[in-house]
Amino acid sequence: MSYEIEIIRKDELQTNNWSGGTTTQLAIYPKDSQYSERNFKWRLSSAKVEVEESTFTSLPDINRIIMIIDGALHLEHEGHHKSLLKPFEQDSFSGNWTTKSFGKVTDFNLMTSKGCEGNLEAIHIEKDKYSKILLENKDSSASTHALYCINGCVKIHSSTGELLNLSNGDLLVLQMNDNFKKMNLEIHNEKDMRVNLIKSSMKY
Repeated sequence: MSYEIEIIRKDELQTNNWSGGTTTQLAIYPKDSQYSERNFKWRLSSAKVEVEESTFTSLPDINRIIMIIDGALHLEHEGHHKSLLKPFEQDSFSGNWTTKSFGKVTDFNLMTSKGCEGNLEAIHIEKDKYSKILLENKDSSASTHALYCINGCVKIHSSTGELLNLSNGDLLVLQMNDNFKKMNLEIHNEKDMRVNLIKSSMKY
């Protein structure tokens, strides 16, 4: 098949402690990659930062994008730039840099290695509304798109005929190979509240 859809449910995920809080790996590619060995093309995770100040782990040759889910985070990249992030704002930086963070937050992280590019986008859907998005595999032999449901529930209709459901903490992963170029998704809010999602796109 030229594409593959997988839903990773919240209760399938493992959360681990780190010196500043907890972290949950949402997905990694290839699937047999190990974060500790840094042999992945891309990795998605969410972390809770429970200390006021921390220094990021050095990750040579890894690019990072962080988006805030809850709270506010001040990042200082030594010799580079500073940023103040509020919910659904993001910052991208190199894992080679010395980075310090200030603030207690819940965040969403995308890491990519050499030869892989990625981006994040927040999607907000008001109650009784829906959003249409186009997922494409452009200028790439393969790409992956992921949708992370932060709160609420959504029902997703794909242009290829799938009917999918995501709830708080679930992740949809769409793998596209070189002969599959696009898929349209129509995402319906199933709750009487605004639903927030994060879309990740990686090409390699």
